[in-house]
Amino acid sequence: MGAMKTRSTSVGRWVNEVVSFVVFCLLDIVDYLLCLLYKTADYLLEAEWKPCYCLSPKKITTTSRGNILLSHNNCESKILTVSPVQQLSGRSKIELEEISETLYSRPSLLSDLSKLSINDLTKWLVNMTRSHSDCGEIKISKKRRRTMKSSFTVVEMIQGKIKAQNLSRQVSRWSDCDCGFCTCWTSTCVKDQSLFVKTQFPKDNSGNEDVLFIHGFISSSAFWTETVFPRLSKSKYRLFAVDLLGFGKSPKPADSLYTMREHVEMIEKSVLLKHNVKSFHIVAHSLGCILALGLVAKHGSAIKSLTLLAPPFHPVPATEEEPRQYVMKKVAPRRIWPPIAFGASMACWYEHISRTICLVICKNHRLWQFLAKLITRNNRTVNFLIEGFMCHTHNAAWHTLHNIICGVGSKLDSYLDIVRDKLKCNVAIFHGRDDEVVPVECSNNVQSRIPRARVKVVENKDHITLVVGRQEEFAKELEEIWKSSSC
Repeated sequence: MGAMKTRSTSVGRWVNEVVSFVVFCLLDIVDYLLCLLYKTADYLLEAEWKPCYCLSPKKITTTSRGNILLSHNNCESKILTVSPVQQLSGRSKIELEEISETLYSRPSLLSDLSKLSINDLTKWLVNMTRSHSDCGEIKISKKRRRTMKSSFTVVEMIQGKIKAQNLSRQVSRWSDCDCGFCTCWTSTCVKDQSLFVKTQFPKDNSGNEDVLFIHGFISSSAFWTETVFPRLSKSKYRLFAVDLLGFGKSPKPADSLYTMREHVEMIEKSVLLKHNVKSFHIVAHSLGCILALGLVAKHGSAIKSLTLLAPPFHPVPATEEEPRQYVMKKVAPRRIWPPIAFGASMACWYEHISRTICLVICKNHRLWQFLAKLITRNNRTVNFLIEGFMCHTHNAAWHTLHNIICGVGSKLDSYLDIVRDKLKCNVAIFHGRDDEVVPVECSNNVQSRIPRARVKVVENKDHITLVVGRQEEFAKELEEIWKSSSC
């Protein structure tokens, strides 16, 4: 019986890998065709050719906005755009490590297949029947891989050619939603160039402790304000929940690269400086955990406690030559099953397919929200989840996914070491046992790096229901953490 079960599992895995390979080869072709389609549409509708990351580095792409020159060691160049957020902060250079190479280096299965030797192909076919973790990804010998790699050396802004810009002049692309909700930042946030921040203070203004809530990927501050905030209405804490740059009601600059520094600086400006926050607790979910660690690295002495929910920490082996590519393959393994892996792969590997998804879903979010209200009879929980999931731009999601989750995510161990060695604050970690977006092992990996961290795995809960549906219990757990951290 056991042998039969093992054999059926192996057959199912093999079928999944073969079908996945065929599907993603076809998607490689579809993405290329969509590239040509969007180039034409952008020119017709916006009167300029828009740069994308699938172009050959030999072709220099320019825009009418700010430019960044990326120089190769083989004298090849590529132009990218500069964010008004970066210009407003007075920066004249963007550090190389802020930009993940997964943005412009995502080898297609077809291109990898064309470079395989007979030996490589044989090993790949053998792996398909043995190893679930490695099969499906075509492995090329290290020697061949080195010859394929492009080594970017410097990223500089050409200030003399850049005109002064302001967030108020930013217009959404034709494929982005231009409804009042999605563009409200042009009138509400533009005066001080800040993020949208939802606050909740004690009625008698007696709050002497501050708490910063950071939401996850393709979400919004409503993830906290519609769940935990009402349960903390009588607490003594000042609560701050931000919409991250590019999400919800916050600014969505079309030229931003959405790097770690941009996200962290905007949080500092919108919360810490604006509200005179000197010390604070942090509660972060998923992507927000990475940004929280970025804040901890800069404001270590001000952190009272650190609560992480489903932190996406995938330790990179010391022998791995391409750590960001490694993390990308962990986050998006190019499989059609399970469905969550297929969705992540579509969003991560294909710039133009993911833009099409945003065009269908995000640009038409009002229609989907209307239908959801009809089907669920105006269920408030479903409404705010859909709103957070759909109210962003492709540019924001694409760059945040690569520069933060894949880029910074590949070196989270250094941030965790700071928490372990230089901070004494309490560290609490929560994870849903049924989480398919971020596996439970990620939280265990964090604890192995920070031994004092307390991990609680909640049974029968996933990435969302870890909070949604158990908000009252979670609010009590938070208050206990904050209280013990203040003693």
